[in-house]
Amino acid sequence: MAQEIIMPDVGSGVDEGILLNWTKKVGDTVSAGDVIAEIETDKATVEVPVSAGGTILQLNGTPGQALRVGSVIGLIGAVGEQAAPARPSGNGAAKPAAAPSAPAVSVPAAAAEVEDGSLPDGVKASPVARKMAAERGIDLAQIHGTGPGGRIVKSDVENWTPAPVSPAAAPSAPAPVISAPGFGRLPEGPDVEIIETSKMRSRIAQRMIEAKQQTPHFYLTVEVDVEPLLKFRAQINAALDEAHKVSVNDLVVKAVALALRDFPNLNTHYYGDRLVRHKRIHIGIAVALPTGGLINVVAKDADRTALSVIAAQNKEMIARARDNKLKPDDIQGSTFTVSNLGPYDIDQFAAIINPPEAGIVAVGSAKKTPIVLADGTLGIGNRMKLSVSVDHRVSDGAEGAQFIKRIKELLETPAGLV
Repeated sequence: MAQEIIMPDVGSGVDEGILLNWTKKVGDTVSAGDVIAEIETDKATVEVPVSAGGTILQLNGTPGQALRVGSVIGLIGAVGEQAAPARPSGNGAAKPAAAPSAPAVSVPAAAAEVEDGSLPDGVKASPVARKMAAERGIDLAQIHGTGPGGRIVKSDVENWTPAPVSPAAAPSAPAPVISAPGFGRLPEGPDVEIIETSKMRSRIAQRMIEAKQQTPHFYLTVEVDVEPLLKFRAQINAALDEAHKVSVNDLVVKAVALALRDFPNLNTHYYGDRLVRHKRIHIGIAVALPTGGLINVVAKDADRTALSVIAAQNKEMIARARDNKLKPDDIQGSTFTVSNLGPYDIDQFAAIINPPEAGIVAVGSAKKTPIVLADGTLGIGNRMKLSVSVDHRVSDGAEGAQFIKRIKELLETPAGLV
């Protein structure tokens, strides 16, 4: 019996994604885990794999079309098996079961063989180039592609300059006054540049406004002696290969996950008159993207997973995020988040909670600093500040203080992390 290929969850708060291209065609034989499509969301480009092997019988949707999370985007089964009509894959709501199904849109082999990113807007362009052009307000049709088959690549967008406008072509009438709702008239003139807000930046803005307006945050900060942690890291990394070497951030993720075991209320999400207590601990890790913006990749079962495995998996997910090659599982299911600005030489900051999570830990830089030793003399210590932001609808100051104190204890006695 043919098996449905479902449009996966592609991140918290994302209901749909734009089909960039099919990487397989009808009639192809695939194995479980093979990527069949690339989907662009407000946050990232995500690769969609199949969960079972077989022959692709049907692909629903054309490049440039919006596909809703949970919709059927194709069928997979045995060679020669009949492809049955599927549920709608686009923006429309699914029809009741008793109503006749609309026929599925099968993509013929010839259309599916087109190069990655070639069909949206009738322009051949890589997902990275397309995203960069959208963020800069550049019409891809104006760019000459230097990639294979005239495909527009990242460097083409970076190096593109607009053609000069001749005086004769310039409009004689004054430009209309442009205003932005809630912000008044836009500044204009030679001293400013107007830049269209990217989809990602708009989505971040919307989520952060919702978080700050609707989630009552409170903040707590501690200073951690990281000298034992750094020695511990050096010891365990000496026995590990490069792929499994552990970073300070991996150690923080592990400590936060273990602390959540002791304080399960902080692994709870707020839904108005209901609280959802998560029994598994999945830590979201904020990743800054090269083209701007950020996305959370998710360390699943971080309390139970070995440190070296967490390190290897985190490296792979972060690399995929920065290369626009994320898998749906990379960004699904976080129950609590860690945001680390230590690499940017930041002493301390307070992060905004990612709803519906109950908290987020913000990590500053580890720095040499003067300290008072136990005997009252001055010495040099290695210190790092951690701040936790907590949803006051879920927890209170005392519990938040005990939680971050537990994280501090785990980091200062790191043997407990393994």
